[in-house]
Amino acid sequence: SGMLLPALLVLLLGRAGCPKTEPLSGSGQEPLFRGADRYDFAIVIPAGAVECFWQFAHQSGNFFFSYEVQRATGIGNSRNILATARDPNGLQLGVSQHVRGQINFLTKETGFYQLCLDNQQNHFGFMQVYLNFGVYYEGFDTGNEQPEERKELNNTLEAIEVSIRKLQLHIFHMWRFYNFARMRKGADSFLLESNYNYVNGWSMAQSCVIVLSGVLQLYFLKRLFNVQSSSRQKC
Repeated sequence: SGMLLPALLVLLLGRAGCPKTEPLSGSGQEPLFRGADRYDFAIVIPAGAVECFWQFAHQSGNFFFSYEVQRATGIGNSRNILATARDPNGLQLGVSQHVRGQINFLTKETGFYQLCLDNQQNHFGFMQVYLNFGVYYEGFDTGNEQPEERKELNNTLEAIEVSIRKLQLHIFHMWRFYNFARMRKGADSFLLESNYNYVNGWSMAQSCVIVLSGVLQLYFLKRLFNVQSSSRQKC
């Protein structure tokens, strides 16, 4: 019950504030409370705005951050966006300014790592960006970092444990590849819809121009014959 009340308070504060998971501020013997180790979602960044996120990570973790701009509006429809990653001390760890990109690094210290998306170069349109970021640890043993006495296992159980860890790591990387496919699918879907609307709009405009030019030609030809007939009657 002593751990449940601080956890509930942290959860309520996290919902009301920024997208940031807070650690417990108790004694050093208590384990750190953190949110999920990985996220994947899409976000709309307004024109000229910067959106930042904070991901908590322990030391000696593998941090990954990938993104893809799915659609963009405004003049020129430029889909390049500036992505940056910083450590808990504010030191820049990576930068990318493309339609899609990745920033991967090892976490050298425990704390909050900042991820930012900068849309300040686009002053007239928003961008929808798909994000996939988080941290993973070899062995996935991050929840129990306090020292514990390990029971002696026989060779068969040790082999099963190693195989399960390898399987978990492979499943995790397959999840990342699946998210890459989701990013590309969403971007291709928006691009296909944009091209479809573009072709339909120009086809409609060209059809209107053809009809209008035909009407104008008939009108001017009719006036030409009217002028010729009137001049002959005067003679």
